[in-house]
Amino acid sequence: MSLKALLQDDMKSAMRTRDKERLAVIRMLMAAVKQREVDEREELSDADVLAVIEKMVKQRRDAEQQYREANRPELADAEAAEIAVLENYLPAQLSEAEIDQAIDNAIAESQAQSMRDMGKVMGVLKPRLQGQADMAVVSQRLKTRLQQQ
Repeated sequence: MSLKALLQDDMKSAMRTRDKERLAVIRMLMAAVKQREVDEREELSDADVLAVIEKMVKQRRDAEQQYREANRPELADAEAAEIAVLENYLPAQLSEAEIDQAIDNAIAESQAQSMRDMGKVMGVLKPRLQGQADMAVVSQRLKTRLQQQ
């Protein structure tokens, strides 16, 4: 079952159970997917839908942090609840050891020698780790590893 079909089924389920908060988040996600499809004039693959979900999670984490800094816990809690619903659609996150192993494999595969090769290594890592790790964390760990070489 595709990710879009799963979203449709979950939306219907949320309607039946009258889960308003979950329904609102799923509708917002479906609207973002539809908007991107209209913009690109093509149907999105599961990987593209995952990218949309990751972007929405990142936006909500940033908003949650800003609300907490502004002493607005009720708004921060609402953002955290939306993150919890969105994360249900992301694959399981990799551990630090698994990320390090993927970085090592990508460095060996691309024969990276220095920081100049970071783009090449990230090009190998991104499709493999999409949705399973925060790419900013992966980038930082890769940068540290390449600087040590």
